[in-house]
Amino acid sequence: MSEKPIVVEALVEGGKASGGPPIGPSLGPTGVNIFQVVTKINEITEPFAGLKVPVRIIVNPNDKSFEIEVGTPPTSALILKEVGVSKGSGEPNTNIIGNLTVDQVKSIAKGKESALSAQTMKAAVMIVTGSCGQMGVTIEGKTAKEFQAEVREGTWDAQLDGPLRE
Repeated sequence: MSEKPIVVEALVEGGKASGGPPIGPSLGPTGVNIFQVVTKINEITEPFAGLKVPVRIIVNPNDKSFEIEVGTPPTSALILKEVGVSKGSGEPNTNIIGNLTVDQVKSIAKGKESALSAQTMKAAVMIVTGSCGQMGVTIEGKTAKEFQAEVREGTWDAQLDGPLRE
């Protein structure tokens, strides 16, 4: 009789997972090769270096094979990486910590496409810029609310036209 797969979930820094906690102790009892798992996680998460990334390790207890699913970092983490700061503003309405260009916002939206419910680039950008507003990050020198109003008015249609997914 085959056993059910064992699922281990962890939050790791992109490209820097190790055999220590939280992964090693969780996988130890499964009998899987921890070194192989960690190597694979680091390979897959390398593009997210410097960010915390959610990973799911699915182990087949019968043959000790494994699959790794990588989630996307939180939108806020992607925004902070683009702006180049370590944390958001404690007073987002008065203390601005950075500014993003439309292209940077589009890049974040693309990185989050699997996690966003948006079908169009315009809708995805609206979601991402909503997070910017709560963090004290401006877009093209404007507050998130001002930028979103311009998006609704069609000011940015040329840059934001088209589907989110190719």
